[in-house]
Amino acid sequence: MRFRPLALALALLGGCSSAGPYGYSRTYSALDAEEDAADGAREYDPVMAERDKAEWKKAKISVFGVVNKRAEGPGGTAYVTLSVRTLEARNLCEQMEEESCRVTVGQNEFAVVHALLKLAPKDDLGDKSLNRGSLVRVLGKLTDEVDPEDGTPVFKAEYYRHWPRNFFVTTASRPDMPM
Repeated sequence: MRFRPLALALALLGGCSSAGPYGYSRTYSALDAEEDAADGAREYDPVMAERDKAEWKKAKISVFGVVNKRAEGPGGTAYVTLSVRTLEARNLCEQMEEESCRVTVGQNEFAVVHALLKLAPKDDLGDKSLNRGSLVRVLGKLTDEVDPEDGTPVFKAEYYRHWPRNFFVTTASRPDMPM
């Protein structure tokens, strides 16, 4: 009889699951640190940011993008070129289980931006490093700089979240992930 509370506690712990670092859930699940960093942020709108640059430079901005290019940036940062995408309201899933769901972004690019990221060691090198084909969410501010090659804005990240290639999907995967 005295083992019953312990067994119940263990069963409850086993039944709880987290979306994990790559967000395996039906809808987007922000990490705790990400929620804190995103507090007060507005979604990037390239048209409005161009119209009212001064106002947008004051705001904290959130942007999701697929990495097109990564290079060395100033001060030990990574300088990434991002194909900006919309975050889908519902993630695509292969099966009914949430473990089969992947963070989902639109298949079409609606802007290009650049970001300066101070990479965590696990994102800098290795098979899951932040590189071409990765998805990244950047929370930060627009700088006064524009990229010298294409004239598009440069963000300085205060926080970022990374999904390696094959750990997220675009809406182009909808026929392969019916749920």
